[in-house]
Amino acid sequence: MPPPGQTQLPDWDGLKLRVRTLIATHRVMIFSKSYCPYCRRVKELFSSLGVQYYALELDEADDGPSIQQVLAELTNQRTVPNVFVHGKHIGGCDSTYKAYENGTLQKLLGDVKDAETYEYDLIVIGGGSGGLACSKEAATLGKKVMVLDYVVPTPLGTSWGLGGTCVNVGCIPKKLMHQAALLGQALKDSRTYGWQYDEQVKHNWETMVEAVQNYIGSLNWGYRLSLREKSVTYLNSYGEFVEPHKIKATNRKGQVAYHTAQTFVLATGERPRYLGIPGDKEYCITSDDLFSLPYCPGKTLVVGASYVALECAGFLAGLGLDVTVMVRSILLRGFDQEMAEKIGAHMETHGITFIRKFVPTQASDFLPLKSIVEKLEDGTPGRLKVTAKSTEGPEIFEGEYNTVLLAIGRDACTRNIGLQTIGVKINEKNGKVPVNEEEQTNVPYVYAIGDILDGKLELTPVAIQAGKLLARRLYGGSSTKCDYINVPTTVFTPLEYGSCGLAEDKAIEEFGKQNLEVYHSLFWPLEWTVPGRDNNTCYAKIICNKLDSNRVVGFHVLGPNAGEVTQGFAAAIKCGLTKELLDETIGIHPTCAEVKGKRALCKTLWRWCSLHWILQNLQDKTSLNGAAEVKPAVLLVFMLCTLSSVEVFIHRTVVG
Repeated sequence: MPPPGQTQLPDWDGLKLRVRTLIATHRVMIFSKSYCPYCRRVKELFSSLGVQYYALELDEADDGPSIQQVLAELTNQRTVPNVFVHGKHIGGCDSTYKAYENGTLQKLLGDVKDAETYEYDLIVIGGGSGGLACSKEAATLGKKVMVLDYVVPTPLGTSWGLGGTCVNVGCIPKKLMHQAALLGQALKDSRTYGWQYDEQVKHNWETMVEAVQNYIGSLNWGYRLSLREKSVTYLNSYGEFVEPHKIKATNRKGQVAYHTAQTFVLATGERPRYLGIPGDKEYCITSDDLFSLPYCPGKTLVVGASYVALECAGFLAGLGLDVTVMVRSILLRGFDQEMAEKIGAHMETHGITFIRKFVPTQASDFLPLKSIVEKLEDGTPGRLKVTAKSTEGPEIFEGEYNTVLLAIGRDACTRNIGLQTIGVKINEKNGKVPVNEEEQTNVPYVYAIGDILDGKLELTPVAIQAGKLLARRLYGGSSTKCDYINVPTTVFTPLEYGSCGLAEDKAIEEFGKQNLEVYHSLFWPLEWTVPGRDNNTCYAKIICNKLDSNRVVGFHVLGPNAGEVTQGFAAAIKCGLTKELLDETIGIHPTCAEVKGKRALCKTLWRWCSLHWILQNLQDKTSLNGAAEVKPAVLLVFMLCTLSSVEVFIHRTVVG
């Protein structure tokens, strides 16, 4: 013990001897701190390799700061983790992972499998857009790659070929059937443009489905051919992890093979969710079945309010079918709600019935337990009875339909591929995979891309971009990461909705309402004027951050070809588009896109100001008995504003 009042100095020679002894006597020695996330990542790496390590938690040791000072003198590294393998200094977290990725760490460990002993450099589980992009890019960079893709048939037996959801049961057939519906509307419009035809025009479902499926088949073949050209091995087999770096592949005949790889990419995508009540899988269909349905679905109930639900309801109604949409709560959750409600209103105007605040149920206080979807009659289509309960009270709804289409969400295909066997963590609530900014899971040799990522966008172009960039980082020396911010998208409802950036409510949440300026305008596409279609329906708005030079943080447009319009503006938003730059941009006339230019937005502001002035004058000139004494000039301005599609601004002025 030191004398009273004196501090005992560290035994530096003893500490140096202790540190050297720890390094020399442990195969893997990690100087760590218990709360450090980087230390935790290094430990997870060695655990995933099945390698035992010894970790000294410096924050829990009385002489931890002194030991860290000794390490700094010994290695010139002042941070943790400080990793040694067989006495050789590796470094911190980044250095350890880099050594793992280039194979140096495996060689130092000695008895761990060297990367060269694996059958493949990369195995991708899932042959959708992201998986194919990643596998082909890795093969282009000289790596030996395998892709496994297997479609578990739907309860009705529907399956498809290589290419994933987008190509087979998503974006591609959806857009083609949306186009079929638009052509029906164009036929109606054509008479006002002078086209004359006498025969009764009707739609043939079977012809459309055959044409769509023929095109999809050509894409399936093209993907297989491109894999072959790049020497990527393709197996139509179900992949499942059985141990670290090893999977079991089971084909349709039940034949099993085993394959190993240094690195794995999960790109398994999602499948439609069912209600989980009697009758749903027996009698209902999902989007997985709809696009290859061999018969016209007839009178259809669409359950759900997702973009899939509204898109399918839209084109089915456009083809002349009787369509009802059953909505549990709000339309298009996650999208701008003002735009969502305008979409719903437009669909209702065009004959689609909405049943709000109802959900199919299997039992109630008033009804005995029974299937909520009952078969009343066989056929193609047959006849079904649906029972639903209000979400706000005891009301019960019953209806008869030929087809019930479920579009209530999608579940990640991650729970039955052996992830628990190798320790990959998933979000237990939704099955999605948490990853870091480089799409790496908690198991270092396993990455994930596409719709299964937790908290990321579920869009095909995003998966493709992430897949390509991941392969380039792994094998091409690149450091570029996928940017998930300001990604444009379009909902192909009858009135198409394009967006990029934040929804208005999200922008308010992030920046505060007082710091935002919202510019908006109704517009009438020139092509719609001659047939007299839907004036005061198409709508555009931009949301600007006043604290950042009025930078555009949200872009939203409802109208024809919304996707084509949005794509161009998305590039500008990526470059930091401001309201001033937008005002300086000269529009192409006559187009729908020009509504975002200076004239339309300034007219919007003028109309708003004029209206505010009108309302003020009305208020000032109102006598005690409620009669308004309005000047002719005020009436004139009011008439001009009314004729200029100002309904939305009236609402916002009066209510806001």
